[in-house]
Amino acid sequence: MKEKGEGLIFIISAPSGAGKTTLLKKVMEELPGLRFSVSYTTRLPRANEKEGEDYHFISPSLFQKMVERNEFLEWAEVLGSRYGTARENMNLLRSEGIDLILDVDTQGAKQVVIQVKPAISIYILPPSLATLRERLTRRALDSPERIQFRLANAKKDMEEARRYDYVILNDRIEETVEQLKAIIMAERCRQRKGALLEEKMSQWEEPHG
Repeated sequence: MKEKGEGLIFIISAPSGAGKTTLLKKVMEELPGLRFSVSYTTRLPRANEKEGEDYHFISPSLFQKMVERNEFLEWAEVLGSRYGTARENMNLLRSEGIDLILDVDTQGAKQVVIQVKPAISIYILPPSLATLRERLTRRALDSPERIQFRLANAKKDMEEARRYDYVILNDRIEETVEQLKAIIMAERCRQRKGALLEEKMSQWEEPHG
């Protein structure tokens, strides 16, 4: 049973091209009570991205103002663009008892884990760097130089994966979806066991006479 004010935070990180977006969409379609926390970014939207659904696309000057007002739970600069998670949006959804998916890089994950309890961190691992290169090349969004840069960053990121609660290998999408759903359901049970026990114990009064 989900209680108001008990929303969990699931931090999802992965190298660019690891299939994270497809994975999260499938999981949220199949598992109720999950919401994607829409980040803010200074980069331009891609052809298939929608404002307010994939990201909030804002100017660098507005992003800087939000940083100065301490409006971000976490933010980082990645490949020349800035990304951030707004505190207000996250706190509002959590207060409604909604479990949130935060799509953040390893820099942002470190900041969230320090500030938010409970926060469950999950790293999505591509099958190999060769597969990652193939996926990045196939989606045709980056130059060969940018792809090489992303691959170099991916190797560094994978070292940070050791700090995460879970690591999932995204080889076959159907299996990966089931693994991520299993983690989320198990964490819901684990984190809410105290509240559930208290509720049921108060209801199960010992009969008199």
